[in-house]
Amino acid sequence: MKFVVSSSELLSSLQSVSKVTTTSNKNRLPILDNFLFNLHNNTLLITASDLETTLLVSLPINTVEREGEAAIPAKLLTDTLKEFPEQPLTFIVDPDTLLAEISWSSGKFNLPCLAAEEYPQIPTVEDDYNSITISSNQLMEGITKTIFATADDELRPTMNGIFLDIKTDGLTFVASDAHKLVRYKLLNLKAEKDCSFILPKKPAGYIRGLLKDEFPVELKFNDKHAVFTSSRFNMTCRLIEGVFPAYNSVIPTDNPKKIVADRVELMTAVRRVSVFSNQASNLIKLKITDNEINISAQDLDFSTSANERVACRYEGEDIEIGFKSAFLIDILSNLPSTEISVELSDPGRAGLFIPVEEESEDDLLMLLMPIVIGI
Repeated sequence: MKFVVSSSELLSSLQSVSKVTTTSNKNRLPILDNFLFNLHNNTLLITASDLETTLLVSLPINTVEREGEAAIPAKLLTDTLKEFPEQPLTFIVDPDTLLAEISWSSGKFNLPCLAAEEYPQIPTVEDDYNSITISSNQLMEGITKTIFATADDELRPTMNGIFLDIKTDGLTFVASDAHKLVRYKLLNLKAEKDCSFILPKKPAGYIRGLLKDEFPVELKFNDKHAVFTSSRFNMTCRLIEGVFPAYNSVIPTDNPKKIVADRVELMTAVRRVSVFSNQASNLIKLKITDNEINISAQDLDFSTSANERVACRYEGEDIEIGFKSAFLIDILSNLPSTEISVELSDPGRAGLFIPVEEESEDDLLMLLMPIVIGI
């Protein structure tokens, strides 16, 4: 294998897949510390895998003298290329000695390689699969708006990922850690039949980093694996097996108390007051009266307390409800609109946080479970 490539373009491609090679795995194979290079038809395919997820990106190569493939040390190659300014690099890999020589105008370095045949085969989903095509922007929005609400719970693994609920009338992304829940609907995306799967958190994070521009992504999946394919990358990942909780059943439908407030103003006030909350409970109280939210927290152990008032639009009976401040800040930080609507029924039921928008083809709802306020 012999070719010439731009140092910066190669580094960019390596960095887009490098997170996969750094994933810890108790059953990790030594060869997974390498990138698989496959040069064919003036295209360099770069593959990284941790057995659970395999990510492949393509890089066009203008100058190719010999095609071939080899597994090249990932960390050593990436760390070295970080020190290079933009310049052409010549790669030569000897298939007999399995030694790679990378040269440039003023020097060269050598790397040991491994045979490409030792690299694990990528799983396929050719049998009994479902498919849907989604734009990269829609996929990125769905992942970004929900991934922060995923759990990290060994006892409930089905909540450790993003649930994609695909229906003939729309696609819904859902994530929940049992304290907060996010439901994001794409109303203009239709499927031929109802189907669903749970995308693990790590591959969701990997693919989000690749969705920078607008392009179509084909998604194929069966009971065990999903494959995301575009002109720029291909990712295959193992899915979380099991049944995702019935998320619609936990969303309260009768919420007569509706508050409209400035999101940033409310969030910054909560941040300030939360410093004075008890470190164990992280409790922060919201008392809503006519056109005002009174935010308060205290820590009796250290005799500290704080409160702040935020203007809002609200007409109704006074209500006081408690939330874990860290979760409330998470919700407010990830809502996209300037103003938000907070919908409540009583202090013991979940609060709904919804962006206030004039028109949208999407439907975003965030739910937060309250903390019982002690008497």
